[in-house]
Amino acid sequence: MTFLRRNLPALACLLAGALFFAFGVARGEQFVVFTKAVNLCLECIGIG
Repeated sequence: MTFLRRNLPALACLLAGALFFAFGVARGEQFVVFTKAVNLCLECIGIG
């Protein structure tokens, strides 16, 4: 029980992150993030 009580804030943040991750995937946000990452990489290399 002390483990759970001591790590409750970390577990709550982990759960919140997992919920936001699932919500973003449900909305199709991974394609937007991937497109922005590709554009950023191409700009750094100097191709884009």
